[in-house]
Amino acid sequence: HGERGPMGAGPALRRFTWEEIGERSGRGPRPQERWLVIERKVYDISHFCRRHPGGSRVISHYAGQDATDPFIAFHLDKALVRKYMSPLLIGELAPDQPSFEPSKNKKLVEDFRELRATVEKMGLLNPNRTFFILCLFHILVLDVAAWLTIWYFGASTVPFLCSAVLLGIVQAQAGWLQHDFGHLSVFSKSKWNHWVHKFVIGHLKGAPASWWNHLHFQHHAKPNCFRKDPDVNMHPLFFALGKTLSVELGVQKKKFMPYNHQHKYFFIIGPPALVPLYFQWYIFYFVVQRKQWVDLAWMMSFYIRFFLTYLPLLGVKGILGLHLLVREGTFLKQHLNVTVFFSQLQATCNVHQSLFNDWFSGHLNFQIEHHLFPTMPRHNYWKVAPLVKSLCAKHGIEYQCKPLLTAFADIVHSLKDSGELWLDAYLHK
Repeated sequence: HGERGPMGAGPALRRFTWEEIGERSGRGPRPQERWLVIERKVYDISHFCRRHPGGSRVISHYAGQDATDPFIAFHLDKALVRKYMSPLLIGELAPDQPSFEPSKNKKLVEDFRELRATVEKMGLLNPNRTFFILCLFHILVLDVAAWLTIWYFGASTVPFLCSAVLLGIVQAQAGWLQHDFGHLSVFSKSKWNHWVHKFVIGHLKGAPASWWNHLHFQHHAKPNCFRKDPDVNMHPLFFALGKTLSVELGVQKKKFMPYNHQHKYFFIIGPPALVPLYFQWYIFYFVVQRKQWVDLAWMMSFYIRFFLTYLPLLGVKGILGLHLLVREGTFLKQHLNVTVFFSQLQATCNVHQSLFNDWFSGHLNFQIEHHLFPTMPRHNYWKVAPLVKSLCAKHGIEYQCKPLLTAFADIVHSLKDSGELWLDAYLHK
């Protein structure tokens, strides 16, 4: 129970070692217990993790670890969050214990925290709301232009395809904009970001905000960690990803697909198939199963608007074809996501900056900066990039940046290499 503190101060906090905290990771000898550390304070999240607003998996991924940096990175109103943390406080690190796990690079962590303080002083976490207003405006203009194209020129092949292209761009750009609000990058109040996020992803894209939050926050908590990052869930059912995992699959004699040909079938069963089939079905299942009725209402507003505006112009068959084509048309956005993702399996990398690349990727060509500062408004990534490069150079960390087409080509090379490693291990090990 700890010793008594100074007179009137109540009992002193219990003191723990990293060995004790590491045993409370949700695995190992104490699977029911989950502790984590924030700013040297130890918190018991064993029961709270189920009520965590960002999802139980996100916070549980940090059990047994120091979570100071992700806590600072993901929360806007830290004073408010700390009020909810008070009942979870069970102690603090003993004075002889380092502020984070002994296995971490002390100097690198300290330098990164110094960089974060510099970023805050420079105002790089402050959004330019005019930028985001213009982003929304150009999406709405393109949306209207898509409808006017068919209304004015008719439903023949060329206007139909032009409208589909415009709507595909709308879907992709709305995807980047909802990403901004989902990361709380636009408004100073979390709830304002959440409200607009529901509108953009629900009414403009027909998808649920709760589904995106559930998956994307896990991705940011543990990028590219197998069984923790949902973006890696394509392994091993469809693809063998990464050198180590591919060899492990081969050694275990597992073959769900002919992985040595995955660089070919990716373009068949990858985004073109998974987007319209999996995405369309699963998002409705998700909101109903989790009773996210507000998200469902926003999603339905998208479909009602889409069918009411295009049904008189195209008829039932035409509108279904347009909808499927638009969902397929977003494969460019999906291919870019996968491009960056596969590149990250080898080493996190950026794509070269240009006006087109910035627009086409929603500034996620600055993948490194975005993962270091997830709440930073995207229009500031280029400003912090030189500071991040300097930090990497100081610690001998490779800072990769590739041309867009090179990044696309790396998908094929990465898949081919992983497939060959799997085949070799499958046949000979």
